[in-house]
Amino acid sequence: MAESMMGLKRTHRCAELSEANIGERVTIMGWVQKNRNKGGLVFVDVRDRSGIIQVVCEEGSTAPEIIEKAAKLRSEFVIAVVGKVEARSGAVNENLATGAIEIKPEELRVLSESETPPFPIEENSKTKEDLRLKYRFLDLRRPDIQRNLMMRSRVATLTRQFLAEEGFLEIETPFLIKSTPEGARDYLVPSRVHPGNFYALPQSPQIFKQLLMCSGYDRYFQIVKCFRDEDLRADRQPEFTQIDMELSFVDVDDVIDVNERLLAKLFKEVLDIDVELPIQRMTWQEAMDRFGSDKPDIRFGMELQNVTEVVKDFDFVVFKNAIEKGGTVRGINAKGQGAMPRKKIDKLVDFAKDYGAKGLAYIAIQKDGTVKSSFAKFMNEEQQKALIEAMGGENGDLLLFAADKNKVVWDVLGALRLELARQMELLDKNEYKFLWVTEFPLLEWSEEQNRFTAMHHPFTMPMEEDLQYIDSDPGRVRAKAYDIVLNGNEIGGGSVRIFNQEIQSKMFEVLGFTPEQAEEQFGFLLNAFKYGVPPHAGLAYGLDRLVMLMAKQDSIRDVIAFPKVKDASDLMTEAPAAVDKKQLEELGLELAGTKEEKEEE
Repeated sequence: MAESMMGLKRTHRCAELSEANIGERVTIMGWVQKNRNKGGLVFVDVRDRSGIIQVVCEEGSTAPEIIEKAAKLRSEFVIAVVGKVEARSGAVNENLATGAIEIKPEELRVLSESETPPFPIEENSKTKEDLRLKYRFLDLRRPDIQRNLMMRSRVATLTRQFLAEEGFLEIETPFLIKSTPEGARDYLVPSRVHPGNFYALPQSPQIFKQLLMCSGYDRYFQIVKCFRDEDLRADRQPEFTQIDMELSFVDVDDVIDVNERLLAKLFKEVLDIDVELPIQRMTWQEAMDRFGSDKPDIRFGMELQNVTEVVKDFDFVVFKNAIEKGGTVRGINAKGQGAMPRKKIDKLVDFAKDYGAKGLAYIAIQKDGTVKSSFAKFMNEEQQKALIEAMGGENGDLLLFAADKNKVVWDVLGALRLELARQMELLDKNEYKFLWVTEFPLLEWSEEQNRFTAMHHPFTMPMEEDLQYIDSDPGRVRAKAYDIVLNGNEIGGGSVRIFNQEIQSKMFEVLGFTPEQAEEQFGFLLNAFKYGVPPHAGLAYGLDRLVMLMAKQDSIRDVIAFPKVKDASDLMTEAPAAVDKKQLEELGLELAGTKEEKEEE
């Protein structure tokens, strides 16, 4: 039977108590973690978001009715305990912050009873994620999840403080906006007042923050929800949170400077880790050539080697064909993996095929120096020696090669490099390696759309020295764009924006917009550009991904209170769900039925 809290006021959270409180009369409230009844001795572990404390009811020193009540407590009952803090009578529990103390109760109230939970409320739960997400309100009670969300709150608070001190203004931008064709798919919201018309939910506040710079606000930030209707992965969600910022009268170095100091503050205050400044910078081209990725993990080596020149005279048709078609042959050296069994190498070949490779060539150098190779008969001894030397191969190494168009080779070896690092246990979650990747291509060719698309977005400023190629060789133009990468994850990205109306119009033209289409989609921005625009630049972090890495989690679902699963549904609330026919009629919408339903009608 639940009792009232009337007359009681909590004095401390459970783990706020320490040996300094011995002798004090305190009131704690929380959930029963577990209850151990040893006859005349009952131990109750009480948990709240701060941690756990032990309550001890003992014959002779605790009232019989309290012992009787304590003996009947079950997991997840909510209780209030009034009592005295004492030094622990048994052995000190080194695993608990409160392991040296306990509470001897003078009063115990059951504030709320609980059914048996569908899974134990414990750290590092082995329960299947789908069940945990169905009962997310219980899963959120787990101490490890609570620590993640408290860390997230701390990161958001520190970010606000830091940016406010740097002269940034927190300004909200709208959620119901106009749909634009560039980027990922929009989530659309039908308008009841304007039948047949739709709002879009923002993929980012990009245009509005640029307009705020046009309006003279100088420095803006927002911790804001954004929405993308795209296929999900471990680090993607349909709704996610950005730390979004924009600055006026700045260039690349100014944005990088303020963000390096922000990251240094967050990592020092939250994790007590010193981020070495300035953070290393690397151009996009160098990142692709060395690591096969525009978000390279630099915690380990295993860099790509371009051996096109070395193998150009080999009789191996796979290499010959790739080189003749303008591609390259590149390899990676998995140090110490020369004795890898053939079955395991075959699995790596299958892995590479998932990333577009037609296959993988390999040379396995045994400990005694003998060589096994999948293409041994296509090279003589001298050629083999030259290739091993070019790859820095030594006894015991495994050399893996891909040959194709550059993009395919980069994708394959970049992914393979990470897979081998996982297998070789080279990825240390306690190590944080930051990297700025700069000078991205402004445009990338889309085979699907048969045109150039913006690699970042259509408002990214080209590097001034490359503007001369915008008509003749658009693919050669580099952008004033920069990503901040942490341990192989892009945690933020930004660019200097176009603030010149002529360059912006040219950019739309290169992207295949007619002047009329550009006006229809972005007329309000182009109009603002007629009235004096300051040079401006910005950056946005994925808050979820940043906290995921800081908390050493493998999925952003573990740092979001109420996440969606891979098909963008919510297992707890069962969203998305069907709506009433009347609501659809009000919006002027009709659902497309099945062919059979239409024929029947």
